[in-house]
Amino acid sequence: MATWRPDPSFYPSPRMAAKAPKETLAYVAAFDPDRKRPDAIAVVDVDPASSTYSQIVGQVEMPNVGDELHHFGWNACSSCLCPNAPHPHVERRYLVVPGLRSSRLHIIDTKPDPRNPKIVRVIEPAEIAEKANYSRLHTTHCGPEGIYVNALADRDGKAPGGIFLLDHQSFDVLGQWEMDRGPQKLAYDFWWHLGHDTMITSEWPQMVEISRDGKRVYFTNSLYGAIDPQFYPEGIDGWMVKLDVADGGGIAFDERFFVDWPKGHRPHQVRLEGGDCSSDSYCYP
Repeated sequence: MATWRPDPSFYPSPRMAAKAPKETLAYVAAFDPDRKRPDAIAVVDVDPASSTYSQIVGQVEMPNVGDELHHFGWNACSSCLCPNAPHPHVERRYLVVPGLRSSRLHIIDTKPDPRNPKIVRVIEPAEIAEKANYSRLHTTHCGPEGIYVNALADRDGKAPGGIFLLDHQSFDVLGQWEMDRGPQKLAYDFWWHLGHDTMITSEWPQMVEISRDGKRVYFTNSLYGAIDPQFYPEGIDGWMVKLDVADGGGIAFDERFFVDWPKGHRPHQVRLEGGDCSSDSYCYP
């Protein structure tokens, strides 16, 4: 959805973003490793002044079972201010949520009530395979000219995978992004330095989310449905915690913040309301 003025959560530089208001909500992907109930995006209150601090205050379940929600991201971020492909009037409003196992893409609207998000579109695997030739969707990042989505495999579930583009506003699949990937066959996550036109890919790290001012770190204990048993052979109960950075240096757990996840779901990636250090990119230092 277009706005008359640039989204107030967009900033030209990280220095300006660090002075932004603190986040009050976090969106967390939660999946059922047994694939008996739908996965969900939970809404967690992260406002220390709130009476529901450190509690799940909302949730939207996926329409199907077995998606394996993993990583997800916003439809737009500060990169929309880049002069090489400007989209300053796109609104940071929708969460783009892939299913790693199902290869579906879910578009979730966080407005008008951020605590009560709604699914507004589901892009099925057949459409993605037809238009982009990929499957096993993993990571999404908003960029200057669209939404980048990383896929671990081609339409037949074999290497190499790659990256395809979605339109910022319609969420239509625009096609493959890379023209020549060279010898690369495997890629798990990706990020870039827009000013140097450089992209970096990595393989299978644990996710943490850092606030825009670098003073709060959120993380969960689940890695991935097929990997968790290797680290937790006796099983795990999901949780989410927060670390605070002291003004004079050092970090410590926030003793007031511990989200004991409901049985049946394990939490993984976190996205912060208004953006965070791993979901925004900037054209200026």
